[in-house]
Amino acid sequence: MPLIRVELFEGRSPQQKRELARALTEATAKVLACTPESVDVMFFDIRREDWATAGVPWSERSAPTPHPAKP
Repeated sequence: MPLIRVELFEGRSPQQKRELARALTEATAKVLACTPESVDVMFFDIRREDWATAGVPWSERSAPTPHPAKP
């Protein structure tokens, strides 16, 4: 039973999480040659004040760093 733990900043919609869970499940089942029913995905929403990078909490940063656009 593969278990995928996803930790991310809070604020993602249920639809976004549903789409991510579906994509992760499909990829895992394909690569590991298992059934989708055996794949579990757990989401953990983290507040920005509870996550720091380079010693600085994300809640203290001026603006969220945008993700680069896919080509």
